[in-house]
Amino acid sequence: MLSNKQKKKSRKIVLILTITILVILFGWIIFQQLTVKKKSFVRYPEFGISMPENYLIHGIDVSKYQSRIGWEEVRSMKVKNIQLGFSFIKATEGIGNTDPQFRRNWKKAKENGIARGAYHFFIASKDGRMQAENFIDKVKLESGDLPPVLDVEQLNGTNPVKLRNEIQKWLSIVENHFQVKPIIYTNVDFYNRYIGNDFDDYPLWVAHYYQLEQPRIQRGWIFWQHSDKGRVNGIYSKVDFNVFNGDSTAFKDLLID
Repeated sequence: MLSNKQKKKSRKIVLILTITILVILFGWIIFQQLTVKKKSFVRYPEFGISMPENYLIHGIDVSKYQSRIGWEEVRSMKVKNIQLGFSFIKATEGIGNTDPQFRRNWKKAKENGIARGAYHFFIASKDGRMQAENFIDKVKLESGDLPPVLDVEQLNGTNPVKLRNEIQKWLSIVENHFQVKPIIYTNVDFYNRYIGNDFDDYPLWVAHYYQLEQPRIQRGWIFWQHSDKGRVNGIYSKVDFNVFNGDSTAFKDLLID
């Protein structure tokens, strides 16, 4: 049987070992976090912004505000290991508007081998069914295209309940027509305040700028718009930059057959 002195010595040794292990573990965790943060965003002067290097697939989204785009230059631009692989293109807005650059952007993106996706800018005060019909009338999806996108980021004087009802109309009609689940685009604050759990089963493309590693949102997401101040060859104005949350296999699985 151990004496009191031996017991005290054993407890002291165990305590020292426990503290040593905890210090080493804590130090390792801190080192890992600092290393990830150091590597997460790296400044790319050519793109005019810091890029999240922990993601493999990068892309942009465009509309009439980028004017006439030189898609050949967009496709050929490569900085280190980053080359733009997809673009979301504004197609329609509200119940009757079409982006004036949509047809050209839609055609040229495909010609240059850039995976393309079409999005509709949602006007919350307008009928969701009529907005869906506007989108369906203007957009013809093909094999290799991304799923359709609903861009919803404004209330337009509508109460949240009506907003969600009209959103559901658009999503259901568009999904039934194209036989693929649409993606919802919005920002973190708008999603949390007005959209919420009603649409958690839809893929999410989320805007949240100036974050180190990922958007601060509790639910899952597939695209992250991390900056609205990027620069790309062939585009004279600033442009939004995005990353895909997955590898090349997951990206291909997302594309329309």
